[in-house]
Amino acid sequence: MRAYLLKYIMQFIPVLFIISSVIFALLYLTGDPVALMISDQATPEQIAELRESLGLNRPFYVQYGIYMLNLLQGDFGISYVYREDALTIVLERLPSTLLLGSASIAFAIVISVPLGVLSAIKKNTFVDLLISGFSVVGKAIPNFWQAIMLILLFSITLQLFPVSGEGSWKHLVLPAITLGSGAAAEIARLIRSSMLDVLSQDYIRTAKSKGVSNAVVYFRHAFRNCLLPVVTVMATQVAVLFGGAVITETVFAWPGMGQLLVKAISVRDMSVVQAVVFVSAMIIILMNFLADVAYRWIDPRIKYE
Repeated sequence: MRAYLLKYIMQFIPVLFIISSVIFALLYLTGDPVALMISDQATPEQIAELRESLGLNRPFYVQYGIYMLNLLQGDFGISYVYREDALTIVLERLPSTLLLGSASIAFAIVISVPLGVLSAIKKNTFVDLLISGFSVVGKAIPNFWQAIMLILLFSITLQLFPVSGEGSWKHLVLPAITLGSGAAAEIARLIRSSMLDVLSQDYIRTAKSKGVSNAVVYFRHAFRNCLLPVVTVMATQVAVLFGGAVITETVFAWPGMGQLLVKAISVRDMSVVQAVVFVSAMIIILMNFLADVAYRWIDPRIKYE
């Protein structure tokens, strides 16, 4: 296990290097952040002085070299806006994003597992058609539109949940539903197809012919064997959730990394953008590793290599 973990980490070092380099190059090409940091009445001398103090007057390759050297030491630099360490600012927002992500994944699992299993058991019935329709609609609705509709219905009309912000479990409900509904639809469809494939296997027919109850056949023999592709999709959905969190956190004013990223991009706060992207990449890599561990737990025949 230790050797596998070390090998896994070594494989992703080049990935993190490429991600960091691409983000740096894209931010460099988007323009000079000093233009957004200084007033219109500033003199050319003041602008030049600020650019020199931030190191932005140096050539691209010099800035890139300093950035990579600092990155190796875990230093993302100082935020132009907050005047604090960029990584510290991002890590302060990380718990809120992890809370929202965990809640949305929990919502997706609670909704998708029973619907997917029921859809497979009730194949080609009205129930199957209804659940399939839910999956298509859930996948097709854009996050921002769904968020606005939920706010209009549950916050403004029924006044059941707050419109925005963070503070209690009620603040978490609507953002988690918005973020998790797409994943729920995707996972429900996958569970249905995987269950149908497993239920057509010979050992399932053998179990039924021996008089094994349907509950045991469906949940002990069939469900566990259909989990491998589901785990794979759930790991990829984490990346999708973090992408969607940018929109969801902005709409609901949820104080997480997504909202911070939008603000940082709007003012070209390069250090914060780089730190947010790097931390997000690390979380996605960690989730992929946990998915590999889950494979081993679900199917003991799978060995670490």
